[in-house]
Amino acid sequence: MSSLAVSAILGAAILVLLGLRATFVVRAERGRPRGSPPGKGTHVIDASYHSGGGGGGQDYSFTVPRDPDDYARLFVPPAKRSR
Repeated sequence: MSSLAVSAILGAAILVLLGLRATFVVRAERGRPRGSPPGKGTHVIDASYHSGGGGGGQDYSFTVPRDPDDYARLFVPPAKRSR
């Protein structure tokens, strides 16, 4: 068997395994509530990145309101906001 045929078979096997895993995850998470429940206060989202080598990274954190209406208001341009 040529190396191209072996590569094709190996690639197909990997795709089948990925497809089976995706199906399993989707079925396992079906019916589960997504996100967090609305309410008062805020979420603090940590979006930090630190590289594995010796070269730095970034520290970010975002504060997001729990209330869906307050969250939606963040996307309204300042010129369009009611005063």
